[in-house]
Amino acid sequence: MAPVLVRWLARGMHEVPDAADWLSPTESARLASLRFTKRHGEVRLARWTAKQAIASALGLEDDAAGLARIEIRAASTGAPTVFLGDERAPVAVSMTDRADWAVCVVAPSGIAVGCDLELVEARTDAFVRDWFTPGEQDLVGGVAPGAERQLVANLVWSAKESALKVLETGLRRDTRSVEVDLVEGVGDERWARLVVRAEEGPAFEGWWRRYGAFVLTFAADADCDPPVSLEEPPGLAGATPSHSWLAQVRRPR
Repeated sequence: MAPVLVRWLARGMHEVPDAADWLSPTESARLASLRFTKRHGEVRLARWTAKQAIASALGLEDDAAGLARIEIRAASTGAPTVFLGDERAPVAVSMTDRADWAVCVVAPSGIAVGCDLELVEARTDAFVRDWFTPGEQDLVGGVAPGAERQLVANLVWSAKESALKVLETGLRRDTRSVEVDLVEGVGDERWARLVVRAEEGPAFEGWWRRYGAFVLTFAADADCDPPVSLEEPPGLAGATPSHSWLAQVRRPR
């Protein structure tokens, strides 16, 4: 069987329009209920990115009316599901955001997928001890201190998050119940393979790649080639992390 085609798209906070006419009424109501600036901005960014990705992948209109027809709802597990009007769309998606950038991956329906975007930033030894398996601790500890070790620590963490999205549990599940194996160690200029194994048996194949200050990971419960960007060059190729919410005030109600 041929590998499953997975596509992805990145968007920055600066690309999200001020208008809300691209949101469905339900999505607009949810946004209005959010009390804090940071979360409000993250949800808008994630929805904008996902709708753009879905429209591109399915060949749909990407004007405001077309995007408003695409609605992303949460399943009982919290996993995102896509509807076109009242009909379930023939796609599976995963969404992630970090530092004013978001990514959405789009796969055929019936495939469980997960993606995660992280900054390559300092992670303490205590963080690694608390959240990583002994094998992962050895993996991180075997890298020379400094930038490379921080890359590996954030890569392992990101891959865990991707796998937990495949399992549709997120961080409700013990992060040490899945273990990351970096099959390939090069990910700056091309996608590199990884595998995440769950303690109950399943192994999820995945991919990772670094884009500047970011590391992006992907995992699925099916054989997949490296994710294909819906645009070239990908937005992440020149992305600069930022935290726009710090300059805004959204008072708690």
